[in-house]
Amino acid sequence: MRQRTIAEKISCTGIGLHTGKPVQLTLQPARAESGIVFVRTDLTHPVEIPATPATLSRTHLATAIGCGDVTVDTVEHLLAALYGLGIDNARIEVDGPEIPGMDGSAAPFVFLLRAAGVFVQGTPRRTLAVRRPIEIRDGDRSIRIDPARELRVSYAIDFETPLIGRQKLCDLVIDEACFEREFARARTFGFADQVGALWQAGRARGASLDNTVVLGDDRVLNRGGLRFPDEFVRHKVLDLLGDLALLGSRVRGHIRVERGGHSLHQKLVAALARVSIAERSGSEVRALRPQSIRLQAMGRL
Repeated sequence: MRQRTIAEKISCTGIGLHTGKPVQLTLQPARAESGIVFVRTDLTHPVEIPATPATLSRTHLATAIGCGDVTVDTVEHLLAALYGLGIDNARIEVDGPEIPGMDGSAAPFVFLLRAAGVFVQGTPRRTLAVRRPIEIRDGDRSIRIDPARELRVSYAIDFETPLIGRQKLCDLVIDEACFEREFARARTFGFADQVGALWQAGRARGASLDNTVVLGDDRVLNRGGLRFPDEFVRHKVLDLLGDLALLGSRVRGHIRVERGGHSLHQKLVAALARVSIAERSGSEVRALRPQSIRLQAMGRL
């Protein structure tokens, strides 16, 4: 398999899900081996921020990356679209501190990428092939990756509210068609009774029924309801794929998640990144040693 970038420049505008500020986003083709790079163009001197585990700056409610004091928030939905459609290299210019929320899913970004087209490059794609299990546990939350010939995901969530309850997806092979069909349209979600606290904390300032599935006491408040009966767990898988994109490699392994979130996803990403640095051989990376990590006092996921 060869690395891929987009064929043409393409742009969109929107509102930041957490900042509530308008922002313009421009996707540009990039050379092979350059990876995904975000560029803050609203500053006196533009700052480039590679999408890598080393630039991860925050995982509370969203994934943010940064370089020094300069950050880009809520990158996971766009990164999921890039990863799901097999785009390895892109330059992403944004004139604000957050990626536009669009409709709360990856579908608008998929539309943009389809419109821009794909350019296949001559350089072989990097692959991270897991040979031994890695497991991270935090109480009743866990994430584990086992050897597999392709990327597979099993994911379970469990919420006290009967509007969600326990939802589970088992052993799904994640390829381009599966991503676009099963996960791209799944939206982020939140609870109406938490809005005030989030606003006081400076978060969710741009959230609305247009970009978030909002749950009331006894019903989904969005007109039209859900896009999938289990849209909540599907969005968690979407977030996982966006977080995996920071590795800069195509992962081959079966990821099993119980009650996960961005923080737990990124613990696995960090573990895989450490293994890839230690064991890299040519363009293929092998996780050779079994690992088990128990987390203490991780805080909210």
